[in-house]
Amino acid sequence: MKQVIIKGLAMAACLASAGAGEYPIVDTGQLRCFDDRMEIDYPEVGRPFFGQDAQYNGNQPSYRDNGDGTITDLVTGLMWQADPGAKRTCAEIVADVAACRTGGYADWRLPTIKELYSLINFTGIDPDPNSGVGATPFIDAKFFRFQYGREEEGDRIIDSQWATSTIYTGKVMHGARAMFGVNFADGRIKGYPVDAMPGREAKTFYAIHVRGNPDYGRNDLVDNGDGTVTDRATGLTWMQADGGKGMDWEEALAYAEGMEFAGLDDWRLPNAKELQSIVDYTRSPDTTESPAIDPVFKCTPIVNEDGQKDYGHYWTSTTHVDPRGGSRAVYIAFGRALGFMHNEWMDVHGAGAQRSDQKSGDEARLPQGHGPQGDAQRIDNQVRLVRGGVADPASSGPKVAGRNSGSRNDIRPGDPGMAGFVARLDQDGDGKVSKREFDGPADQFPGLDRNGDGYLDETEAPPFPPGQHPPGR
Repeated sequence: MKQVIIKGLAMAACLASAGAGEYPIVDTGQLRCFDDRMEIDYPEVGRPFFGQDAQYNGNQPSYRDNGDGTITDLVTGLMWQADPGAKRTCAEIVADVAACRTGGYADWRLPTIKELYSLINFTGIDPDPNSGVGATPFIDAKFFRFQYGREEEGDRIIDSQWATSTIYTGKVMHGARAMFGVNFADGRIKGYPVDAMPGREAKTFYAIHVRGNPDYGRNDLVDNGDGTVTDRATGLTWMQADGGKGMDWEEALAYAEGMEFAGLDDWRLPNAKELQSIVDYTRSPDTTESPAIDPVFKCTPIVNEDGQKDYGHYWTSTTHVDPRGGSRAVYIAFGRALGFMHNEWMDVHGAGAQRSDQKSGDEARLPQGHGPQGDAQRIDNQVRLVRGGVADPASSGPKVAGRNSGSRNDIRPGDPGMAGFVARLDQDGDGKVSKREFDGPADQFPGLDRNGDGYLDETEAPPFPPGQHPPGR
């Protein structure tokens, strides 16, 4: 039955989107499939890891450069500044808005977190925080001026956080006021302190202003009375309750693809942008004693690592790729986004943050915290399913030589013979990859272009992320 429904989803998607409001969700751009470690061929129906992000095509990112310092998003209707300029404090960024006249317009505003997140693109690769190896930004750098953190300015490579107008209703790091921002270097949403922390100057951010479509990011939720909730703004229909228990990523995908509920069996695990669309940033456990979601939804409470009543991380179908492969998947924290800092647990990034967790393994054996703020790690996360909207099934995608769907061989993105290299990057359809289309560090392109013709073909695909030596070789 699942197979029959999938074949009809393209028409269902058209019908659903026809009734959608002014909140069209831009696709994540993810084109590759992964198991719980590495890239794989597109899984078939009924095989492990079927139903992930790349297998459903949504509104593909589409931009127009207006030639006056502005970029129009042809999906959302929003107009953006192309250049964020130098980093500034939050106070300086807010002051800039009133004086902004980019493109001759006077109605610029600082974007909300939902507006800014519409620009994130999960073709990005999270850089090695020490070396920067394998880095690809999580924003379309052909249209938007992007800059990794500058070491000469005291930054880490991942310090490319962009500001929004969305202030966390709770507090982070023991009482700090926080703003939700998007990090286009490492592909995450976090709550960042907006005021100077003790002994430090106020943090600085990149920022671009936005104009147009004042309804973008506003939900229009309707309880259908059958255990489902429709957002008329996006055209998506959600299960009102979550799965009720934690699951690893493979189990979450299988749960979604096997679900029959309310007379429907075309449920799927939402991608990162779909799930983020239902975060209610006016709510948090510390201020409303609830998860960061409208009360029409039901969320299973948990006891967090600090012994508090809380709400969980929720899996998405989107893999968070790094130079080692795809062992982590994107989640949204509808409860506190905890971290272990200064030998104690605290809310470091806020309810509504988007981070990533390991897809499989034994939670009990994980390190206590991950990354600079000691992010809490949970493999068994909650699940909320979705259907409708624009989700045209993709039956095939880039092939990974020598691999079967759902296999777990240790092949890394960019390995020799990876037949998807050109298919993934060739935007103009000429069968080769130009320097403009190449998604690795620009200074590595000449060394890969062995015949000097200005293009890369499959025989010139990098054997592993440029600049990195694969372990054990």
